[in-house]
Amino acid sequence: MKANPWKTKDGIYMKRILVVDDNIAILKQVQTYLADEYEVFLAKSGDLALQIFEKEKPDLIILDIEMPYMNGFVLLSLLKQKPYIKRIPVIFLTANKNKDIHIQALKAGARDFIVKPVEKNILLHRIKLHISFYSYQAQAEQNVISLSDSIATSFAELIECRDENTGNHVVRTSKYVEILGNYLINQGIFTNELNTPELDLMVRGSLLHDIGKIAISDKILLKKDRLNEMEFSVMKRHTELGGLIIKKMYIRMPAQHYLGYAFFIANYHHERYDGKGYPQGLEGEKIPLCGRIMAVADVYDAVTDNRVYRKGMGHDNARDIIYSGEKTHFDPFVVQAFKKTEEQIVEISKKYSNKIYI
Repeated sequence: MKANPWKTKDGIYMKRILVVDDNIAILKQVQTYLADEYEVFLAKSGDLALQIFEKEKPDLIILDIEMPYMNGFVLLSLLKQKPYIKRIPVIFLTANKNKDIHIQALKAGARDFIVKPVEKNILLHRIKLHISFYSYQAQAEQNVISLSDSIATSFAELIECRDENTGNHVVRTSKYVEILGNYLINQGIFTNELNTPELDLMVRGSLLHDIGKIAISDKILLKKDRLNEMEFSVMKRHTELGGLIIKKMYIRMPAQHYLGYAFFIANYHHERYDGKGYPQGLEGEKIPLCGRIMAVADVYDAVTDNRVYRKGMGHDNARDIIYSGEKTHFDPFVVQAFKKTEEQIVEISKKYSNKIYI
């Protein structure tokens, strides 16, 4: 078994600190100050700091301002492009006592600055303060996310119950989206559109993909026979209606960024790669990526799950439909992701199968 790479002290994981300074003596001094309480990584250049940051994902960064080739401001601007930097505190080091530099440091996104020469007790106090606040902020945000997700899932389940479902449809499809998205990330596909933080928002947004069904009549939604042309035209409106509902939610709660993905998913999960879908008849990559991923997840679950008008048709039938829909109904990259993750998809389908029908 591979050893755990995280250092511990008395069984508690040590926070990880990246120190960046072109002066070796200062690096060693700061390391000596911190070594008893923290896991410390040293970088004598901006380029090395970027490499360490990507690999180690530190909990705090101590960053010198005056460095050759790449100063602290330039390095921080590059770090801010990374998806993991959002809440990581950055403390600038500087020997410059000019107040304008200090103001510039704070405007650049630093949480604090320490004037050289570094005084040990001040350094330890500032680090403890910012890491504690960072941990509190992260926990508070996670609590908000959990509460928000619980409300969204419960709301989505309530809507699904109208369609004689237990609600597991929304749980399953969100997990399918996660599996497909993770494969695409690991393969380096759609790197400009997809990374782990964005996928997290996408998965959360997928829970609300059918929210527009709340505005569809029970007479249509629960009809046991095939819908006629007029009824189907009404049913198709659940995409645009869902988008409108979510747009209003997003206006009221702009900090809930997952609603941005929910808007696109609700609107576009019935578009087709060949342009023959609805509501807008978008084609290929004009369909938002989240909609293209959701299309595969939704069709798979619709085919395998029991519906009011028919029984589920099983994995083999769903697989054949998705395979045959490559480049017509579905994005070929997403179909390839499905092919490579089929076993995981089946496991989720079984784990969250509907046991009881209302």
